[in-house]
Amino acid sequence: MAALLDAAADPAYGAQIVAVGADREAAGLAHAEQAGIPTFLIPFSDYADRAEWNRALAARISGFTPDLVVSAGFMRILGREVLSEHTVVNIHPALLPAFPGAHAVRDALAYGVKVTGATAHFVDEGVDTGPVIEQVTVRVEDGDDAAVLHERIKGVERRMLVDVVGRLARQGWALDGRQVKLGPAPGSYATEENR
Repeated sequence: MAALLDAAADPAYGAQIVAVGADREAAGLAHAEQAGIPTFLIPFSDYADRAEWNRALAARISGFTPDLVVSAGFMRILGREVLSEHTVVNIHPALLPAFPGAHAVRDALAYGVKVTGATAHFVDEGVDTGPVIEQVTVRVEDGDDAAVLHERIKGVERRMLVDVVGRLARQGWALDGRQVKLGPAPGSYATEENR
C-alpha cells in the first residue's frame, strides 16, 4: 500500500488511489489515512455469511467508483458479488499456476524449487487462478527458510505491483483468452474516459 501511495503521488504515474479498504485493521489503512485517502473497514465477522459480506464489500467499493481494485495482502476469497462489478488485481508470492493459496512460499520450499517469484494476476472466482498479468522470478538460495525467502519475494512484489498498476492505468488492457494484452486495442479497457 505504501509503495502504491508513493507512486501515485507523482501525476505522471497515471493512477490515483481513491480509497483503501480492509476486512481487519491493517497497516495500509494507517498509511492511507496519513496520505489523506478515504479508508473503510468491512469486518467479515459482522456478516451472517460470505455472500452477505461480499455484497457489503461490493457496495462499499462501488461507492468510490474505481476503475481497478488492487488486492495486496487481502487474504479473503472474493465472491462473484464483488468480481461481477469490479476488475481486481492481486499479487501472489509464487509463479502461478504453481503453489496457489495461502502457503505458497512454504510450499515452494517444501517442493524443492530452485526458482520461485511473484505473480500479478486478475482475480477470478478460483484461488489464484485468474489470468497472469506479470511475473518476476526470485532465486531460492541455500539456507533460505520461509521467512527469509518471503521477505525477498515481497521486495519484488512491491516493485512489480507498482509497475503493473501504473501500466494498466496508463495503457489499458484487453484479455485474449487467458492472455493479458497491455495497451489500447479494440474492445480494451483503455478509453479516454477512464485513463
